[in-house]
Amino acid sequence: MNAAASVRNEGATVGYDYVVVDVTRAVLPLVSSDPDSSFRTFGAARSQAPSIRLGPGDVVRITVFESQSGGLFLPEEAGARPGNFVQLPAQRVDQSGRITVPYAGAVQAAGQTPAQVERVIRDRLADRAIEPEVAVEIVEQNFSRVSVDGAVRTPGVFPLREGGVRVLEMLAAAGGISGGASSSFVTLTRGNSSVKVAYRNITTNASENIFLAPGDVLDVAEEDKTFYVFGATGQVGAFPFGSDSVSLNDAVARASSLTDNQADPRQVLVYRTEHRDALERMGADLTGLHISGDEVPTIYRANYRSPDIFFLANDFSMRDGDVLFVTNAAAVEWQKFFNNVTTVTGQPLQVRNNIEAY
Repeated sequence: MNAAASVRNEGATVGYDYVVVDVTRAVLPLVSSDPDSSFRTFGAARSQAPSIRLGPGDVVRITVFESQSGGLFLPEEAGARPGNFVQLPAQRVDQSGRITVPYAGAVQAAGQTPAQVERVIRDRLADRAIEPEVAVEIVEQNFSRVSVDGAVRTPGVFPLREGGVRVLEMLAAAGGISGGASSSFVTLTRGNSSVKVAYRNITTNASENIFLAPGDVLDVAEEDKTFYVFGATGQVGAFPFGSDSVSLNDAVARASSLTDNQADPRQVLVYRTEHRDALERMGADLTGLHISGDEVPTIYRANYRSPDIFFLANDFSMRDGDVLFVTNAAAVEWQKFFNNVTTVTGQPLQVRNNIEAY
């Protein structure tokens, strides 16, 4: 598969063993992408909307219905009043998680749904009121909420509702993300666990747009990936991805391509570490390499003289931290030598031009 390993560091005071792999059609399926730890999954943690449960700080209003007047809450003289119910003043769930209802006493509300609290109150009033029915309404929701922070336009704390709120809806409630969609990441913290997922993954994969639970924290951060370019290109330096992915062709183009009359198009190199198993599947001989661990310094070599390289390089994905280096053509190195000799001797050096054309 045109993969070769080099262990020639004899005599070097500092050096690394490394592997050189030519970019071919057979190699491309085995080339690694960014580590999974950068693009994890929420794992469809909640396929159904969670029930809204009451908690300390919530404000509720209780309405008690009786089938006829003359009961516990509706005296005989109330027959002319509209409706057959009484609405109690709104009250806050205290720090012990309880509310107080006349004739029903203290009722544990924290951790219960409104429907569960309704049943408890109804059961306690059953022998005192006339066929009572109870409704519990959340007037002010302070417990079942989600915090949204980071790179959003209006960070804050937002309530959940019965029926559920998904990640994208909650981000929209916070004004939407303030950074680029391709470089934004969403970290969901639930209890003691946190998972970071690319924002683009949430928008394109419905299973990642999960229902949120009370107490969840969403933190949005912009973390663009970067690759580096050196050598015989129009520009050198650090280049942000600015998109979900960057191919080798994209990277060369962003660096203003190869420099005419200077670059060796056969030696376009990408430096990174590659997993030992992947290299072995590529056919690289790793015997004799003095490398501990599974990550092996690797140089992918693309020959831009080959007609099919533009198709292959379009399918070669750059990784965060990759170094792209384009070597000088041999003729350029010879010219540097001639110039140095001329500088030292003060006389032009006359040689026969037998250098292979590049």
